[in-house]
Amino acid sequence: MKGGARDFRAPGPDAAVYVISVAAELTGLHPQTLRAYERLGLITPGRTGGGGRRYSHTDIELLRQIADLTSSGIGLEGVRRILDLQNHVTALAQRNEELVAELEATREALRQALVVRRGDGDVPAPVNRLPVLRQPTPGQSLVVWRRNNR
Repeated sequence: MKGGARDFRAPGPDAAVYVISVAAELTGLHPQTLRAYERLGLITPGRTGGGGRRYSHTDIELLRQIADLTSSGIGLEGVRRILDLQNHVTALAQRNEELVAELEATREALRQALVVRRGDGDVPAPVNRLPVLRQPTPGQSLVVWRRNNR
């Protein structure tokens, strides 16, 4: 940094920067409600060295979602279940993306392994017999089995 210039960057969405009074104001909830949600395990704010709560932008969005659900008549246990299911769906979607990428890498590795060397260059061998190399058509499913070596 030249000449004492500082590099100030906006905090990320998970940076715990808001004190409880600001979080309460941003969400329209009372600070005691935020404390109660923490006791119930619906939210886990960051903590300062002295123990003060600090809320992130992600926490604020979660608090707003909780407020929307409770104002529509859903009880706190229902809110907890909805949040758990949303987290589960997110985790499954991420895992699905990983598996799709792994499948594509496996397909590519198999394609490369099946190239037959001929005098006139590389010619792909017939691959339509291997289900993993066939592109799925709409409505088809492909199940990949893996053995766990534990």
